[in-house]
Amino acid sequence: MRRAIFPGSFDPIHYGHIDIVTRGSALFDELVIAVYDRPAKKLLFSLEERLHLVQQTVNHIPNTRVVAYNGLTVDFCEKMDARFILRGLRVFSDFEYEFRMALANQRLSPEIDTISLITREQHTFLSSSTVREVASLNGNVSTMVPAVVQTALQQRYAELANDSN
Repeated sequence: MRRAIFPGSFDPIHYGHIDIVTRGSALFDELVIAVYDRPAKKLLFSLEERLHLVQQTVNHIPNTRVVAYNGLTVDFCEKMDARFILRGLRVFSDFEYEFRMALANQRLSPEIDTISLITREQHTFLSSSTVREVASLNGNVSTMVPAVVQTALQQRYAELANDSN
């Protein structure tokens, strides 16, 4: 079985991620969307909330599974019996970062390969930080995220506004 891991913080998941999941699911027998529990950045959503949002947005893709993980991605790959790490590339600066990460992962686990998919043109500007920034300013993110994610963003920023008052 060809199993791949698509790791990320998904804070929040957006249409660029969903495009990579959709296209990646056609390449592998199973695609595990691995939600990293403690990335080295400030999170808007808890692990449970991120898992829930990812599950809701990819549940229509039959050969996907959503799980939480921590630690090294290559260790998680070995635990899940996955030989591939799937990544998305948007802009040239992504390539440099992903190239270095793929080489480090290769050094740690030579049997695991990284597969990178170039994003669709309409998603090149999308990042979770862009989505969060637009949503935090009450901007319309309906073309960036599914409705369930848009609703979660609106609720979270309303909560944060109430907490600051």
